[in-house]
Amino acid sequence: MKLSRTTFTWALVSLLFVAAVFALAGNPIIPPEMFAGLAAVGMAGEMDIKGIQEMLQKHNDAYGEFMRKNDELLKAKADGKSLTDLQATVDKINADLTKFNADLVEMAKKANRPGTGGDGKGITPEQAEYKAAVSTFIRTGKSTEDLTALHRKAYGVKAYNSSSVPDGGIFVTTEMDTAILELVRKSSGIANLARQVTIGTDMWKKRVKTSGMAARRIKNGGTGGESDTPKFGYIEIPVFTAETEPQVENETLDDADYNIEADLSMEAGMAFADLAGTEFVSGTGVQEARGLLGYSTVANASYAWGKIGFVKSGASGAFASTAPGDALIDLQHSLKRQYRSNAAFVTNDSSLAKVRQMKDGSGAYYLWQPDPLSGFSGRILGNPVELDDYMPDIASASFSIAYGDIAQAYAVVNRTGTVVIRDNVTSKGVTKYNFRRRFGGGVINFEAVKLMQFSA
Repeated sequence: MKLSRTTFTWALVSLLFVAAVFALAGNPIIPPEMFAGLAAVGMAGEMDIKGIQEMLQKHNDAYGEFMRKNDELLKAKADGKSLTDLQATVDKINADLTKFNADLVEMAKKANRPGTGGDGKGITPEQAEYKAAVSTFIRTGKSTEDLTALHRKAYGVKAYNSSSVPDGGIFVTTEMDTAILELVRKSSGIANLARQVTIGTDMWKKRVKTSGMAARRIKNGGTGGESDTPKFGYIEIPVFTAETEPQVENETLDDADYNIEADLSMEAGMAFADLAGTEFVSGTGVQEARGLLGYSTVANASYAWGKIGFVKSGASGAFASTAPGDALIDLQHSLKRQYRSNAAFVTNDSSLAKVRQMKDGSGAYYLWQPDPLSGFSGRILGNPVELDDYMPDIASASFSIAYGDIAQAYAVVNRTGTVVIRDNVTSKGVTKYNFRRRFGGGVINFEAVKLMQFSA
C-alpha cells in the first residue's frame, strides 16, 4: 500500500515491529541508531511500505545464510577440507547482499527525492525561456533568440562570465548540468563523500595550517623566550577541460516523444563520471585531477604533511592469516581522534567481500555488519563503508582501502557551466554533441585520511 504522511505513524510502527522481531531472534536487520533514519525516510512523502518490508526480510535472510555458510567455510579451512563449493556459495551471498543494499538505498532515495522541476515549476520565466530555446537548438541547430543574451538574462552576468563559450557552443540548462554532476557523484565513492567546490576561475586556492603553536613549562617568574609561530601553506587545485561526444541519428531528432536533453545528459554524465571516478582515485594532477592515490605515501609512524600515511595489512597482497582484522583496527587508530566521528572506509566490492568474511579474534563476531538504510554498504567496526569501483583490487603492495573523513581530506572542484557544441556536418546521418566541462580534485588535508597497504 502507499503510505502518506497522515498514515505514516501506523505504518512505521508496523515496520519497526518487524525489525524488532528479527532483533529478538538474534539477527537484527537495522542497528539501533538507524531507527531515526528510517523515520526520516518515511516522512519525506509517499513510499511503498510493503516493498521495504519485503526487501528488509530478504536482506535479513541473506545475511543469516551468509553467517551460517561462512562459519562452515571457516571450519572447513581449519579442518583442511575442500573449500571450492563453500567459497562459491559465500561469494554468491556476498553479491546478493550488495544488491539488496543497493536496492534499499535506491528505494530510500526515491522516497526522499524532491520534484525534478521537469514541469517548469521552481524556475523563473527567463530560465524557462532559455530552457525552451536550448531544446530547439539541440534538435534543429536553430534559434530565434541570441542564446548568449538569453543565458545572461536567465542566470545573471556572474554565471555568464564564469566560463568561456567556444564558437558555436552554448551553455546547457541548469537541469542538464545538475544531472551530469549527480551522475559523477553517484558513480564515484570519493566524489560522493568529498567536499564540493564550485568556482568561476581556473584555480581554487585554500589556505591551510601545516603546523600549530606549542606550549611549554617555565620557572616561576621566568620566561621561555619566543614561541614558535604557526606555519601556513596554500593548497591549489586547478581545473582542466574534459570533453565527451555523444551522437544521435538525425531521424531520431524528429521524434517528438524523444527526450533528447535527458538522454544527452545521461550519456555525457556517464562518460564524465567514469573519467572523474578514475582520476579521483589515481589521477596524476597533470592536466587532470590529482587522485587520493596520486600523492606520496609514508608509513604512518613517519607521517609528515604533504604525504598520506599508511598501515600495512600484515601479508603481501592479502590480510594476515592470523587475526586479519587487527590491521583494520590499526587503520582506525592511525587516524587522529577528531576525524573519526565522520570517518568512512572507502574500498571496492571485491575488497569488501574479503572483509565481510572476517571474525574477531575469538571467532564470535563479524567485523562487518549490515546497515541497509544508511546509504552505505554496511559498517566495518562501527564506521560506514563507501563503495568505490575505481579503488584498486587487493594485490601486492596495493592501497586498496582508505579510511578517513573524506569531506575534510579531499575536494572536488567544478568550474561553473557545461558547454555543448552541435555538429551535424562532420558525419553524415548523425549529429554530434561535444560536451565540455572543467573540473579538478585534490587532497586538502593530509592528516584526515589514511591508507592500508597490502604488504607484510
